[in-house]
Amino acid sequence: MNCLIKYLFVILLLAEVNPLVSQEVKNETRAWWNVLYYDLSITPDYSERSLSGTNQLKFEVLKNGSSMQIDLLEPMTITRVLWNGTDLPFTRKGSEYLVIFPKELEKGSVETVVIHFQGHPQVAPTPPYTSGWIWAKDDKERPWMSVACEGSGAAIWFPCKNILSDEPDNGASLHITVPDTLVAVANGRLQKRTINKNGTVTWHWAVVNTINHYNIIPYIGKYVNWHENYAGKKGNLDCDYWVLDYNLAKAQRQFKQVDTMLQCFEDWLGPYPFYEDGYKLVESPHAGMEHQSGIAYGNRFMNGFRGRDVSGSGWGLKWDFIMVHESGHEWFGNSITAAGNGDSWIHEGFTKYLETVYTNRISGKEAGDEYMLGIRKKIKNDYPIVNHGTDDYYNKAATILHMIRQITGDDVFRQLLQGLNKTFYHRNVSSQQVFDYINSSAKQDLSKLFDQYFRTVQIPVLEYSIKDNEFVYRWTNCIKGFTMPLKLYITDNNPRFIYPTEQWQKLGILKNKPPVIDTNFYIDIKPLP
Repeated sequence: MNCLIKYLFVILLLAEVNPLVSQEVKNETRAWWNVLYYDLSITPDYSERSLSGTNQLKFEVLKNGSSMQIDLLEPMTITRVLWNGTDLPFTRKGSEYLVIFPKELEKGSVETVVIHFQGHPQVAPTPPYTSGWIWAKDDKERPWMSVACEGSGAAIWFPCKNILSDEPDNGASLHITVPDTLVAVANGRLQKRTINKNGTVTWHWAVVNTINHYNIIPYIGKYVNWHENYAGKKGNLDCDYWVLDYNLAKAQRQFKQVDTMLQCFEDWLGPYPFYEDGYKLVESPHAGMEHQSGIAYGNRFMNGFRGRDVSGSGWGLKWDFIMVHESGHEWFGNSITAAGNGDSWIHEGFTKYLETVYTNRISGKEAGDEYMLGIRKKIKNDYPIVNHGTDDYYNKAATILHMIRQITGDDVFRQLLQGLNKTFYHRNVSSQQVFDYINSSAKQDLSKLFDQYFRTVQIPVLEYSIKDNEFVYRWTNCIKGFTMPLKLYITDNNPRFIYPTEQWQKLGILKNKPPVIDTNFYIDIKPLP
């Protein structure tokens, strides 16, 4: 398994087993309130490997309640909780804090609690393969800090509601106080830079769009930056790039790919989802992550994944893997967000497929197909994609999407992708909602395809034989009632669809030569005597 795929798989696996991330709003201490805004202030201490800060958590009361669960993983601790200037009592059980209000808060009210926290956050020993705070050094032995927390969730370093389904509706703000020799970068736009009297600087960043809690990330180091405007579908998009000072020239050369990538993705998916917060690449002390409007970039300014082609086809060396893959998550993962961890293929499968879309754009259809075939070879079929932890979230889901594209044709598939991004813009979505939308958009029922490929590990087998100048065929190794269109060629330039079922069907052919089955379909083929 290549390095990045292993990394992504590990992160997803962590998300499956971590009790804070995997449980959704099931208990009453979470269900009665909705997060509106996180206003974080933090001060990291590099020498002590410690962190202190506050989170002003603004929330809406959905129904009367007085007991609120806040999540913060050990060894971090909550030291104080204030509401309207009053200290609130709280108890702790593992990583769950129960905060008690003196009365029931009334439905419809908007409240704010100020949560003080401190401690030594869990360290990521091999970031980003493991979650935690990153206390690194750059090539000049200067402090370089960040966080990798998709697996554990943001509760690994700040108190929050640590579930996918409740994002802060109105965005988030991050005030980062660091020594005045360093620069602090975060999501969204820089609001203010305050020079303090004690040799520190506070950098204030904010996003106005809803954001996944694990995407709220600080980057601290000896950064320099430059700005460019991209003429996009919604007007000028602010593109900002923050890299370590000694990498400026390399970064300016490598990041020229961004315009082509944004053109491709906006063409296929619709407008970039966060124009209000801008687009940003930030050099990170780990390989990369899809942090909304502040993407972590650690690909060493090389094409492929640090100089290697993850597909083995050769085409993956034509573009920067981290730039393309993690930017694709702005549409799938950050704008369209899975309702739960069992639906994570919505993030990873679509984004993995965007690698093929981009290869197709810059190198042609044949190159895209070859890239996809390389990705297909990595499929494990160890577990079904829906509701299980498996790195087939990436490769198999992308392969299925490529197959759906063959069935619908490019025009319909493009409309389908754009429609998904318009319909589920900044929303949580389940697998079934996506399946239903594809059926509606494609104007054909692909439900059996979804059941077969997403909910089982069986790969359909097309059995066929040639008898009396006829091509006789059927599906086996499939769920009951399985149907799926299949493209084949009678001659090189004569594609057509057949519609196999579990029952034998016949197709007349010429000169006892069997049709050529389109290799973009993920099936097994079994010729019979």
